Amino acid sequence: MKSYNIIKLAAKIALFAVIIVGSVNFAGDRSKYGTSAAPELLIPVGSRGTSLSGSMISSITGLESMYWNPAGLSLMNSRTEILASHLRYIADIDVNYVAGAVDLGNIGVIGASLKSIGFGDELVTTLESPDGTGETWSPIYLTTSISYARKMSDKILFGTTVKVIYEQILTVSATGFAFDFGLQYLAGKSGLRFGVALKNFGPSMRFDGLGLDQYYAPAGTVGGATNEPRRVTLQDFALPTTLEIGLSYDLPIGKKNNVQLSTTFQNNNFSSDEYRVGLEYNYNNYVFLRGAYAFTPDYKEEDGLTKKDQNIFGPTFGMGLQYPFGSVRLGFDYAYRITERFDGNQWFSLTVGF
Repeated sequence: MKSYNIIKLAAKIALFAVIIVGSVNFAGDRSKYGTSAAPELLIPVGSRGTSLSGSMISSITGLESMYWNPAGLSLMNSRTEILASHLRYIADIDVNYVAGAVDLGNIGVIGASLKSIGFGDELVTTLESPDGTGETWSPIYLTTSISYARKMSDKILFGTTVKVIYEQILTVSATGFAFDFGLQYLAGKSGLRFGVALKNFGPSMRFDGLGLDQYYAPAGTVGGATNEPRRVTLQDFALPTTLEIGLSYDLPIGKKNNVQLSTTFQNNNFSSDEYRVGLEYNYNNYVFLRGAYAFTPDYKEEDGLTKKDQNIFGPTFGMGLQYPFGSVRLGFDYAYRITERFDGNQWFSLTVGF
């Protein structure tokens, strides 16, 4: 009877995934490849998930799950956790991320995060001063989020995230909203886990502001009249919505060693489908070694671009250390991703739980 209930529950979860897939038409309209808004939403944060190339959406837990699959936030190692992460991205772009969450018991887990993109200072140029006016400016890209996760049962985890996206380039800016929904199913002691995540689902974004004003003389006026502003209306762009479905399996080796194999399929509205495979070795929940690869088999070699040219990111590797010091649990994680034509990406993360 018990096995029958598990099968019945798994069927319900599979049906839920099918409904999601059908309702969003595999994450949205894919006729506009490469034209999505807010691409910073796709820059991963944290070191564990990135060292596994996002293959572990079915098993990710703790604060990093706020980005990968909010359902995993309901399984934290401590009652309160804080995470700080830094990424040295391509072209000297810095990505900083801070997050915190509190376990409220039967109510669930509530978390919040802030992600900022640093591009450095740029020279202000004009038609009269194409080499620069001596002034500098810097784009502002911020993403804030609030997450909620809860254990619906001892096997079913659910989570959701609300994001506010803000982008500013001089006097032009855009604001957007997005939602993430996640589900994880733990198949008892078998070591098998199933996960579904729908991310960055929300309305389109459009830039607006004084920087889009152009000045023209009013029609029918004589020369020398004061020009009137006319604002250029820009096209809006859809958010980079993704639908991810993943599986993972834990293989214990003795009492202190564990190997986890994870895989995820990602469908989206901005590029080709992506497949991810990852492997994590864990010694007594203290030492972690990780490696993964994400690939897009349906890339076509056309317009002089090979598959290698279209996907600049390669395999990822990483390691992690966790250790309790009294009532405080400290964790340090590192990830490295091979990149074509740029220096490799590096993530550094520090987690504190108490």
